[in-house]
Order: sequence, then structure tokens, then C-alpha cells
Amino acid sequence: MRDAPASELQITDPLWKSHFGVIEPNIWDLLIACINCGSREFLMSTKRQVTFVTGNKNKLLEVQMMMGDTVEFVPANIDLPEFQGEPSEIASKKCITAYESVKGPVIVEDTCLCFNAYGGLPGPYIKWFLHKLHPIGLYKMLSAFEDKSGYAQCIFAYFDGTNMTEPVLFDGRCNGTIVPPAGEAHFGWDPIFKPDGFDGTFAQIGRSEKLKISHRGNAFRMLKEYLDA
Repeated sequence: MRDAPASELQITDPLWKSHFGVIEPNIWDLLIACINCGSREFLMSTKRQVTFVTGNKNKLLEVQMMMGDTVEFVPANIDLPEFQGEPSEIASKKCITAYESVKGPVIVEDTCLCFNAYGGLPGPYIKWFLHKLHPIGLYKMLSAFEDKSGYAQCIFAYFDGTNMTEPVLFDGRCNGTIVPPAGEAHFGWDPIFKPDGFDGTFAQIGRSEKLKISHRGNAFRMLKEYLDA
């Protein structure tokens, strides 16, 4: 392969090919050196990088699956303050705080599980309700109500510190019903949330199918359109 004219050499890895195509003669030796030392990350350094504040590997996997190859999300497990307020206010405050830490383009996510019978609570405080009550306890919160409806909400907040004065918010929702726990809990409260139009809970729906209709999927598609513009 080294004897072929450099202008005809092709990168076969799909990710590399999307960025480089035909290898120019003056970078062939550098390419070989990078491959030999395992520096694939160096070759992909032209991919746009955005810090995604999360310590949850499942969330990171989902957003990278949806984003594809145009943006690389770099995870950062930052201990952000637990702000109070409306979901949009919380997401904005978290994003600004995260930016002050990473000093670069950053995305934060705020997720809510809202019971209509409770006027939208637990809402942004679902993390603490789940920790104390577990999925079965969340379901039992509605035992005295006929209305078991609710919605899952995800807000992605993006801030780059250069082209904007405040974070841009992307609000995705998925309506559903709170049901007895069913399925494996890959995400904390997935076993009790059954999205409208489906027979199973989030925990029983395959990952790819869930991303098509979930609150996170809906919010992320708006974010992706913004980042790709």
C-alpha cells in the first residue's frame, strides 16, 4: 500500500474518511506515524468538541449515538450546585456555572419527571425523590389519585461564552402514564414511566426505539439541529 501514489490512497475507517478522504502526500508519513503509535484521537482532533457535563455513562452513550460524527462530546463529571426554581431557570444556572469551570463550549442537561396530579412535581427534584423512595415509592405517591398521567422533560442548555450572552435551551417532553415498576432500571425511574402509545415502560423499550420518542431524544434533536447549523 505504501508504494501506491499518495494521491490515490484512501482512508477506509468511516470516521476518518468523513474528515480526510484522499490522503495528501505531505501528510502520509505523519498519518503512518500516528497509526503506528495508536494516536487515532490526534487524527480526529479536527472534530468539534463540546463538554457534556455528566457522570452517567448511559446518558453519554445516548447523546453520542444521536449526535453521530460531527461533534465529539467530552464528558466532565462536575459537581454543580443544586439550584432551585423552574426547570428552565435551573438548566440555565447550571450551564453558566459549568462554563465557568470548563472555559469552553458546554452542555448541561436537566431532567424532570412530572406528575400532573401534583402540579408538575417532583419535577426537577426527581433525583432526590427517586433516591429516597425508589421507583415503587414514586408510583405509590399517586395511589390516592385517579390521574396517573405525567410527562418526562429534558432540557439541554448550551453555552459557548463567545457568541451568546445566555445559554440556549432545548426543551423536550414525552407524555405518559405512571405505572407499577416493570423492566430493568438502566435509568432510575424508567420502570414506572409508560409513554403514550406504547404497551411497555421506558425500561422495556429498546434503546434505539426509546430515543425516537423520549424527552431526551426530542430535546437532543433540537440541540443537534442547532449545532449542525
